[in-house]
Amino acid sequence: MNQVPTYDPEAVEARWQVRWAADHVNEPDLDRPHRPFYNLMMFPYPSAEGLHVGNMFAFTGADIYGRFRRLQGHAVFEPIGFDAFGIHSENYALQVGTHPAKLIPKNIETFRHQLRRFGGMFDWRHELSTTDPRYYKWTQWIFVQLFKAGLALRKKAAVNWCPKDMSVVANEQVINGYCERHPDTKVEQRFLEQWFFAITRYAERLLANLDRLDWSESTRTLQRNWIGRSEGAELVFETPSGQKIRVFTTRPDTVFGATYLVLAPEHPLVEACTADEQRRAVNAYRREVQAKDIVSRKVGDRAKTGVFLGSYARNPATGESIPIWIADYVLMEYGTGAIMAVPAHDKRDFEFATAFQLPIRTVVRAEGAGGGPLPIVTEDGTLVNSGEFDGLACREGGRRIVAWLEARGLATPQVQYRLHDWCISRQRYWGPPIPVIYCDRCGPVAVPERDLPVELPLIEDFRPDASGVSPLARHKEWYFAPCPQCGAQGRRETDVSDTFLDSAWYFLRYPSTEFHDRPWDEQRTRTWLPVSTYIGGNEHAVLHLLYSRFITMALQELGHVHFDEPFPKLRAHGLIIKDGAKMSKSRGNVVIPDAYIQKWGADTFRMYLMFLGPFQEGGDFRETGIIGIRRFLDKVWQLAHEAAATQRSAFTQEVERKLHQTIRKVTADTESLDYNTAIAAMMEYVNVLRDAGLGMRDAVEPLLVMLAPYAPHLAEELWAALGHERSIFTAAWPTYDERLAAAGDVEIVVQVNGKVRGRLTVSRGASEAQVVALALKDESVRKFLNGQPVRKTVYVQDRLLNFVV
Repeated sequence: MNQVPTYDPEAVEARWQVRWAADHVNEPDLDRPHRPFYNLMMFPYPSAEGLHVGNMFAFTGADIYGRFRRLQGHAVFEPIGFDAFGIHSENYALQVGTHPAKLIPKNIETFRHQLRRFGGMFDWRHELSTTDPRYYKWTQWIFVQLFKAGLALRKKAAVNWCPKDMSVVANEQVINGYCERHPDTKVEQRFLEQWFFAITRYAERLLANLDRLDWSESTRTLQRNWIGRSEGAELVFETPSGQKIRVFTTRPDTVFGATYLVLAPEHPLVEACTADEQRRAVNAYRREVQAKDIVSRKVGDRAKTGVFLGSYARNPATGESIPIWIADYVLMEYGTGAIMAVPAHDKRDFEFATAFQLPIRTVVRAEGAGGGPLPIVTEDGTLVNSGEFDGLACREGGRRIVAWLEARGLATPQVQYRLHDWCISRQRYWGPPIPVIYCDRCGPVAVPERDLPVELPLIEDFRPDASGVSPLARHKEWYFAPCPQCGAQGRRETDVSDTFLDSAWYFLRYPSTEFHDRPWDEQRTRTWLPVSTYIGGNEHAVLHLLYSRFITMALQELGHVHFDEPFPKLRAHGLIIKDGAKMSKSRGNVVIPDAYIQKWGADTFRMYLMFLGPFQEGGDFRETGIIGIRRFLDKVWQLAHEAAATQRSAFTQEVERKLHQTIRKVTADTESLDYNTAIAAMMEYVNVLRDAGLGMRDAVEPLLVMLAPYAPHLAEELWAALGHERSIFTAAWPTYDERLAAAGDVEIVVQVNGKVRGRLTVSRGASEAQVVALALKDESVRKFLNGQPVRKTVYVQDRLLNFVV
C-alpha cells in the first residue's frame, strides 16, 4: 500500500482557493441558470478589527447551506459585499486621524482576505460596497423615486441628539438615557427638519404579509410588536375658544372617566391653550423636557412631572370641563400627541393624578376586583358611571359609545400603529448625500436622475459640530448648485442618508452589478429574486428587515420590481458567546479567527464553529474542542487515501445500513441548519468504517460529498485523490434507501429540562440504560448538563430521553 501523505491544511486550502478562482467554480451563469437559488447572507460592516469569530460563525453557516443546495442540483448565487458607510467608521477615522475614504478601503481589503481564506463560495464578480458611487448612485435614485411618489417627506420632528457624536441617534441606540456608543454621554432631544420615508402608509400591509413569510415565529412577533397595531377611536375635546384637541384612544369605553387631558410638550396647540399667567411655567417646563431623550420619556418608572396650561376642554361624553396639562410621558410620535387621562384605569394616568391631586373616577367594574386598589386595567369588566351605557361589557360599550359620539361629530373609529415614519437624515459626513436642492422659488427639488450620483466630496474637515448642520454645508463650492427647475442659485441638502437605506436594497443590486445604466436588470431580477434563503442575525430582526420590506413594497407599487416581499424564507443564526457574554469590542472578548485558521486550517475551524451548538441557537467558544474536529478530518483523510489505493468494493450489511442512515440524517439536518448533529452523524459513520477496516471508494465517496459543504477544501482534495477531474461541487448529493435507513436503528431526541440538546441513533428497542449511557457521552448534551446532578430521566421507547436537572 502506498504511503498516505500528511494532511497539510495550509497547502490544500491555498491550492483549492487558487483553482476555484481560475476555474470560475463559484460563478453561476446568471442569465441562463438551471434551477436558480439565491443564497443571501447579511453583508458585513468592515470595522478596523476585521471579522471576528461571531461573524465567521454566521458566514460559515450560510455558506454551508449554499454549498448543500448546489450539490442538490441548483445553480447557487452567493454574493458578498460591504456595508461601509456610517457613523462607526467615521468616529473611528476621527479617533485615529485618518480620513474614512482612506481607512475604509483598507478595512475592506482585510475583510476580503479573511473571507477568501475561510473558503466561502462567493461570486466575487458581484462584490459591492455601499461607499462606491456606482452603488450609491442608485441609493439616491431610490430616494428620488420615493420623493416623486410623495413617500419622501421633509418635516420637523423631535429626535435624539448625541452631543458627543453631534448627530441624531435612533431610539434603539439610547440606553437608559445615554448614547449606546458613548455610555458616559447623556442624550438630548432636539427639533430638527428631517427627511422621512412614509413607511406608516404601509403599516397594515407590512403586518398582514408576515403571516405568509417562512420566518421563525419569534422574528415575526418582533416585527408585529414594532408595527404595534391598535384599534380604537379618535375623539374630539373642544376648548371654549374653539380649539379642537384630537385624542386617539384604544379604550373609548372609558371616556366617561376622562378627568383631564395631557398634551405632549411639543404639541402644536400648547401655545394656543396656555393661559398668560401659566406661560412662564409652561415655557420653562418645555425647555426642561427638551434636554431629555425620547426613549427615557417612553419607559421606566419615574416621578411624574407636568404643568397645568391654565385652560380647559369639554369631555365629549360628559360635557364637563376638564383641565389641560402638558407632561413628558406623552409624545408626539404616537397617536395625536394628546391623551385623555383616565386615572382609575391607567397606571401612568393614576400616578400623575395622584401626584397632582386630580380627580379619579371609576367607570369600569371588574369581576372579583370588588373594592380593590386602583387602577383597574382590564377590558373584561362592565361599565359604571357611564350614563346610558352602564352595565355593558367594556368592548360592546366601547363600540356603542364611539357610534354615539360619531353621530354627533365627536368621534371617528381608527386604527393606529406604534410604527412611525422612518427618519433617514443624518447630520454627518460619511454617507450618501440626500439628492435634493433647495430653491427659494421652487422649494425642495429632487436632483434629476441624469445628474446622479451626487458624489460625496473629499473634504478634510469632516468633523461634525454642535450646530446640527452637516460638515458639507461648510464647503460652498459643493453647497451652492443651480435649481434643476428654474436655474436660480440653490443650496444642496447637506444631510446624508441613514445606513439602513444603503442596506435596504443591496440584495437587488448584487445580480446586476455590471449594469451601470440601471439599478438592476429586469430579466436578472425576475430570474433570481426574491431571495431564496436569507440567513443573518436576529439583531436585525426589526429595523433592517422592516426597512427592506418597505422599500421593496414601494418599488413594486411604483412598477420597478415584480414582488413585494424580498425574503420569503429567513433563518436567524444564534450568537457565539465567550466568557459568558456576546462577543463585542466593548466587552473585550472578541476573538479574531486568523490565528486559528493559520494553525488548524479553515476547514477545521469552520467545522469547529458549527459543532459548538445548534446554528440557530449559537454556542460557547472554547478552544479545547477544536482538536477533536481536526482528528476527525485526519481520519477522513486516511480513509480516502486508503480507498484510492484499494480495489475492495463489497459492503458489509452494517456499513451499508449505516451509510444510508447517515445520508438520511445529514440531508435532513443540513436542510434544517442543524449542522452540529449532521457533523456528529458523519463522525459516527467514520468510526463505523474504521472499526470495519473499510477504506473503500463506494463507502467514502458519499461521505466526501456530504462533508463538502462543511470542509470544502479537504473534500475537493480527496475527491481529486480518488481520480475525479471535475470539482466535487459538480457531483450529486447522495440519495438513500428508506428501507435500509430505517432498518434496525431509530433516532432518539435528547432533551435537558424539556429543551432539545441532541439526537442519538440507537438500535431499535435499546434499553433506557443504554440510551442514557450514550447520551452522557454526547458532548452537546454534556455541555447543557454542565456537571449538574440528574434528578430523574424520562424515557419514551425509541423516541425521546429527557434529563431533568
